[in-house]
Amino acid sequence: MVSIKIAAVVIGRNEGERLVKCLKSIRSNVISTVYVDSGSTDGSARAAERLGAHVVALDMAQPFTAARARNEGLAAVKELRPDISLIQFLDGDCELVDGWIEKAAQFISERNDVAVVCGRRRELYPYTSIYNRLCDIEWDTLLGEAVACGGDSLVRAEAVAEVGGFCAQLIAGEEPELCVRLRERGWKIWRLDAEMTRHDAALTRFGQWWLRAVRCGYGMTEVAGLHWHSRSGIWKKEAMRCIVWGGVLPAFIILSALLYPVALVALLIYPLQICRVAITRGPASSQSWSYAFFMTLAKFAEFQGVLKFCWRRLRHGTVELIEYK
Repeated sequence: MVSIKIAAVVIGRNEGERLVKCLKSIRSNVISTVYVDSGSTDGSARAAERLGAHVVALDMAQPFTAARARNEGLAAVKELRPDISLIQFLDGDCELVDGWIEKAAQFISERNDVAVVCGRRRELYPYTSIYNRLCDIEWDTLLGEAVACGGDSLVRAEAVAEVGGFCAQLIAGEEPELCVRLRERGWKIWRLDAEMTRHDAALTRFGQWWLRAVRCGYGMTEVAGLHWHSRSGIWKKEAMRCIVWGGVLPAFIILSALLYPVALVALLIYPLQICRVAITRGPASSQSWSYAFFMTLAKFAEFQGVLKFCWRRLRHGTVELIEYK
């Protein structure tokens, strides 16, 4: 094992037994674990204490966000163990894979230009539901230098501190947003060809999947807006795509049909889009067709998230979590 001092920051809210498994999977790999709890009512904080984690309970007077939780976890690590140089972030519904910490620490110790290292996150139960399978596909990103990471990653503490930590008001997309600022400072983000975590999405109902997509559209819009004029242009194309496919195009077709009913034929563009995506991924696989269908349908949910974000900004509303489980 590389002789680098590593701590873990785990965040969660009502994860129950998933949190217990998470903390057990990580405690032998790090010298200190901080668990940040966002108002759990299921005894998560007490369970974390019993497993030896230092527990930070977020002030309930302020809006909960994962970004805020991660920042408070970072602050707690700095106070408890100022000698820590690397921090493994982990969501409370994930379990760490044996050997990941050693591989990631070895890599980052040899690359002084790398601030964040991530690996392959997999779903624990990908065949329980189509929604879990969609998550497993989502986690399978390209190897090598990356644009961004997800919630599970090994980070260089000094680099995160250098850019001011996570953007606390974000309810989603805080990790890619952090990565934008890190890359602007010259740091690199890297994805290794290594198993990192097992994630339990626990998505069994359509409504859960829909809310998750709404949350994605909300976060995508907010992060894109923050960096609209930056060189990265993160999520600009994705945000515009969901606005067009989920909002502008159907509205145009329906309004046109009020005058010319034949315009409804244009709605065929959606099944054609499903066919295009499925054929691109491999038409012989049923998974390709499922993926194509739900990714096309997701544009409507994401557009709902765009509207939700815009409405909050117009009325200067407070930040509210979009919880899907």
